[in-house]
Amino acid sequence: MDHVPNANDLSGTTWRKSTHSNPSGSCVEVARLADNKVAFRNSRFVTGPALVFGRADIAAFLRAVKSGEFDDLVART
Repeated sequence: MDHVPNANDLSGTTWRKSTHSNPSGSCVEVARLADNKVAFRNSRFVTGPALVFGRADIAAFLRAVKSGEFDDLVART
């Protein structure tokens, strides 16, 4: 994972968020970058920091989410 201190370093990047996002604007936005990287940022802080991961790392994370590996994080007690 790389940390990009300022999302402005990613000027010209096309950001997107889920159509299921919260209408209050507090959402995670993602962007495809060059060199097989994916960036994430908080939509409320468009000039704030972004986290950048390799696509292979994101693919592994999504597989784990889809398999239910993290369901305990949102399980109701």
